[in-house]
Amino acid sequence: MATTTRERIVAAAVEMTTASGWASVTMARLAKAAGVSRQTVYNEVGSKPALAEAMILDELARFLGVVEQAFDAEPDDLTRGIERAVSDVLTYAHANPLLHAVVSATHGADTELLPLLTTNAAGLLGVAKEVISARVTPYEPGIDPDHLGPAIDMVVRVVLSHVMQPSGTPEQTAADIAWLAGRVLGGRPAG
Repeated sequence: MATTTRERIVAAAVEMTTASGWASVTMARLAKAAGVSRQTVYNEVGSKPALAEAMILDELARFLGVVEQAFDAEPDDLTRGIERAVSDVLTYAHANPLLHAVVSATHGADTELLPLLTTNAAGLLGVAKEVISARVTPYEPGIDPDHLGPAIDMVVRVVLSHVMQPSGTPEQTAADIAWLAGRVLGGRPAG
C-alpha cells in the first residue's frame, strides 16, 4: 500500500499506465490522480523519464521479493531454489499488468518504457544480479569466483528474456533454466 507521497505518485502512474498507456501519463494528470500539486510530482520523482525508472525499479523490487521467498523456501538446494525462483517470477510476470502495458506498447507508438527493460536495462540488471549473487553465495556453489558473476549474469538475462517473451510454461522454463544453472554452478542438477 502506498504510504509516502512518492509511493502514491508512482502507484498513480502505474495505474494510469496500465489503464491507458504511458503516453497518457502527464504530470498534471498524475498530480490530480495522486492528490498533490504538479510541483510536488516534480519534487518527488523529477522528470517523466525519472518517473518511468521509478515505476520499473519499484516493480523490480516486487519481482525480487518473489525471488527472495523462493530461495527462502529452498535453503538447502541451490538448483531447486533457482527453479522455484524462476517459476515464481515467470508466473508473477504473466499476471503483471504493468509489464503487460510495457510489452504490449511495442505494437503501437508508445514504446518509451520498453528500453528500461531491454536496451537500457543496466540498472535493472545490476540490482537483480546483486540480489541473486547475495542469495547464491551462501550455497557455496561449485564454481570459481571469477566465473560466478558471469554465470549469474547469464541466468538473470535468460530469465528476463523469458519474462519479456515466454516460450513455454513457467514450470517447464524454470526446470530447463534450473537444469542448466545446476550444471554450470556445479550443484545437483534438477530432475
